[in-house]
Amino acid sequence: MEEGFCNWGVIRSLLAIVQWWAFNVTVIIMNKWIFQKLDFKFPLTVSCVHFICSSIGAYVAIKIMKVKPLITVDPEDRWKRIFPMSFVFCVNIVLGNVSLRYIPVSFMQTIKSFTPATTVILQWLIWRKYFEWKIWASLVPIVGGILLTSMTELSFNMFGFLAALFGCLATSTKTILAESLLHGYKFDSINTVYYMAPFATIILALPALVLEGPGVIVWLNTHPSVFSSMSIVFGSGVLAFCLNFSIFYVIHSTTAVTFNVAGNLKVAVAVLISWLIFKNPISGLNALGCAVTLAGCTFYGYVRHLISRQPPGTPRTPRTPRSRTEMIPLVNEKLDDKV
Repeated sequence: MEEGFCNWGVIRSLLAIVQWWAFNVTVIIMNKWIFQKLDFKFPLTVSCVHFICSSIGAYVAIKIMKVKPLITVDPEDRWKRIFPMSFVFCVNIVLGNVSLRYIPVSFMQTIKSFTPATTVILQWLIWRKYFEWKIWASLVPIVGGILLTSMTELSFNMFGFLAALFGCLATSTKTILAESLLHGYKFDSINTVYYMAPFATIILALPALVLEGPGVIVWLNTHPSVFSSMSIVFGSGVLAFCLNFSIFYVIHSTTAVTFNVAGNLKVAVAVLISWLIFKNPISGLNALGCAVTLAGCTFYGYVRHLISRQPPGTPRTPRTPRSRTEMIPLVNEKLDDKV
């Protein structure tokens, strides 16, 4: 047993998970700190800064450091395939930051755990994709936990709740679009950022300038410590890219089941740390709802893993797909955790 634990593969997996947790939780806490403590209430601008930092970071990682080979994409496909994905990617990040401005990290992270349910429901409604009853059963605790958490949230804000909920829909839409738009391209997290972040910057720059530009100028002229505060804002952008880089590392170091369990434990860690820092009130029923949701997400991941390992011809195997799109597996579901 000792040899197994000391095995380099096990140690590498643990290190990958720890550094992924560290980047993810730090980015979430920093974003909340920016909105709440620095009074920098401009989620579009923060998102734009993140995209700029990610664009630069991805370029350095691929073109200069040669961390990952560049996946060549036809110029026509960049606009027909990558641009629509970038738009949804942009909406997903913005809604996440908007929700952080209005609701506690604990509530936001719990709602974000609703993504597996929205993905399954959208695929069933839009493409009539078949799912085994085990998948539907695994969604029950997720939905139930979200309902319990929402009804007992002491810091409930409808706008923040809707932003987080529609963020789940945007994440699910991104996953579904990836099945068709990115068919034939095996993107990893670094190449995904390399192609999508510049488009997202272009998409978001004008709205951020028009809607938040005057407010940012006023904040710059009135805030007592502009340099240190802006260092935190740009620092969160750098760490947001590091998070994407860490996802690339953890994907290649763990199994799907380990990633799923670690992801849900990461949410619990983020909730705990945010509560210790921001002291947002959490009732007993609210904590129970969060726990039920995370347990449901873990169960969902386990069920997906069992079904994926079924040999062809196993009873209850889904019927023959009706289209090529329906045959395509989810493209890197693990990559949905980007902030």
